[in-house]
Amino acid sequence: MRSVGTLTRADFAETINRKMGLSRAESLDLVESILNTMVDALDNGENVKISGFGSFVLRDKNERVGRNPKTGVEVPITPRRVLTFRASQLLKERIAQS
Repeated sequence: MRSVGTLTRADFAETINRKMGLSRAESLDLVESILNTMVDALDNGENVKISGFGSFVLRDKNERVGRNPKTGVEVPITPRRVLTFRASQLLKERIAQS
């Protein structure tokens, strides 16, 4: 597996700055606005789909019994909501080609 770096909010803002000509502050505000919209939707229980990229999907997991692998002691795992990402077919194909 290849490890390159981390893509940050500043990287997104820099790309918007270069390609669209917005100022750095406007670009960063745009990135923050998009991310806040996504977070608000997820917080309200909505899934977020970005065409050609993928979907952020919320799942509710039921209570279950887990086991400490070291000691073997059974421990109840509380119900919770988890966030998963499902890549679109386009993204999967593009990754497979590189």
